Amino acid sequence: MAGNNSSEIRIAGTGRILVGKVGAAAPTQFSADPSADWDSDVWRDLGYTSTDGVTFSKKDKLDPVETWQAVSPARFVYSDRDLTLKFAMLQFNEDTLPFFMGGDTVSQVTGDTAGVFSYNVPDGPQYDERALGLEFNDGSDIIYRFVIPRGQVTASDDIKLARKAAATLGVTFTALSSGETQPLATFVMKDPSYATTA
Repeated sequence: MAGNNSSEIRIAGTGRILVGKVGAAAPTQFSADPSADWDSDVWRDLGYTSTDGVTFSKKDKLDPVETWQAVSPARFVYSDRDLTLKFAMLQFNEDTLPFFMGGDTVSQVTGDTAGVFSYNVPDGPQYDERALGLEFNDGSDIIYRFVIPRGQVTASDDIKLARKAAATLGVTFTALSSGETQPLATFVMKDPSYATTA
């Protein structure tokens, strides 16, 4: 709807982040239990994140075409698009630590060491492509879902270990192309603001 309409202002009151298998689609079913809409065989909830929430960034790079005849560019050429989500995870477990570190898995130490696990930090960067899902609610009726079907963690924040603050696993996740005819990402919204009149 055109014009001023306060009911179309969105506040991400609460939300969650999930990782899944490459190519996973955003669920379009909105049931009474939204957590059940995300297939547990495909998606893993990363749990608590910091109160900063998620920083969503889309940056397009346009290169100017300069000419001898004019001071201003004659046109622009699209040369790059970066789509990223930045957030900090608060939980340390078999999903979050490998996601932060860049791949591989946590394994249980064998022998007389019940309840002891190990994770080997790779010697160099690895390809650890995932799908990433974001869901947030504005009240009980408005739900937004955003899915990047293919991407990878491209930056990790420092982990600060201190007595007065929780340690966080901060990452930047960057979308990768799934092919020329495939979307870079998809929004699915349960929101009457998008209804159009005939």
